[in-house]
Amino acid sequence: MSERYAYAQQQYQAIGVDTEQAIEKLSRLPVSIHCWQGDDLTGFENRGGTSGGILATGNFPGRATTPEQLMQDLDTAFSLIPGKKRLNLHAVYAVTGGKKVDRDQLLPEHFEAWVEYAKARGLGLDMNPTYFSHEKVKDGLTLSSPDPEVRRFWIDHTKACRKIAEYFGKELGTPSLVDVWIPDGLKDVPADRMGPRKRLKESLDEIYAQKVDPHCVIDCMEAKLFGIGVESYTVGSHEFYMNYAAKNDLVYLIDNGHFHPTESCADKLSSLLLFSDKVALHLTRGVRWDSDHVIALDDSLKEMCREIVACDALDRVIIGSDYFDASINRVAAWVIGARNIQKALLYALLIPHASLAALQDEGRFTELLAMQEEIKTFPFTDVWAEYCRRMKVPAGPDWMKTIHAYTEEVLSQR
Repeated sequence: MSERYAYAQQQYQAIGVDTEQAIEKLSRLPVSIHCWQGDDLTGFENRGGTSGGILATGNFPGRATTPEQLMQDLDTAFSLIPGKKRLNLHAVYAVTGGKKVDRDQLLPEHFEAWVEYAKARGLGLDMNPTYFSHEKVKDGLTLSSPDPEVRRFWIDHTKACRKIAEYFGKELGTPSLVDVWIPDGLKDVPADRMGPRKRLKESLDEIYAQKVDPHCVIDCMEAKLFGIGVESYTVGSHEFYMNYAAKNDLVYLIDNGHFHPTESCADKLSSLLLFSDKVALHLTRGVRWDSDHVIALDDSLKEMCREIVACDALDRVIIGSDYFDASINRVAAWVIGARNIQKALLYALLIPHASLAALQDEGRFTELLAMQEEIKTFPFTDVWAEYCRRMKVPAGPDWMKTIHAYTEEVLSQR
């Protein structure tokens, strides 16, 4: 234990915070790291770039183009990210041995390589059906398309992904989160808003009628406000999915990049947790629309994590990352964003939530504001350094030395 950590421990103890307990809680909390930062969400289908409201900008050298390269990059990133981790996959990352397998025909065997990878590293796996960058996205629609053939393809794709997730859960002993997000929407003002949503509901009803082991699969759905090409109307809106999830006992997922930039997603958590056993999160940073910038340790992220801890919901909120930036080193981007999630969680664990709530309930608002402001300059960084030391990763910017070496030895040779 360093002298600086011992001092920080005393400072926090004076306001009723146990730093050892905070470190222990954080060490047990898994964050699901998204695989797609490593290759700009291209996957291994060899279809080219992304489409359907999905866009990665930039051309930093060294993008992963094979499963082996992506796994190697992930290993480097994971070695610099403290704490417990999971890996979040998209369907386009199937490993088919060079055979063309369309998305509605995917099987667990096409993800055996990822299961072996996860087993060797003690990871859980999560799963996302991929509803974009495919010729079966017709006029920007998938599960809500008026074309029954298009709907059938995407229904079957989703069913296939749920069976793959069930395989993940059985093999790895931890349930796999299956996140349904579709790009469906219209560029201009619609004549019919109800019709596409009715078709989406019917598609989902059929999908979830398929039985999977609930101990192996956690079904969730993710809303969106708007995106490129669907500026006027999004079929899978916040209200649609929140109501569908509540009615059908599914998990609702908040992506904090899918709401208005001035809207607080943290404020939604307490309401959702009162009515749902679990809530899922995709943490990102939207600069204008859903731009998926690398997560910064900003007020938005701090407030999201503060609310999780304040609601005593560490075991009820499923945390995942979701950003991709091709303009900077992709491996470094993983590390920056994931470490910031961990920092924000630790920062939240070092707040005396119970005593602050008591000040609020007693109407002592001057003291409440004073304490909230004083806590901001407490020696959080010394607790972070101790946590990283125990997790055997660099606490400060020294981790960039590993990135520089990896870039020169590996990425630059691709």
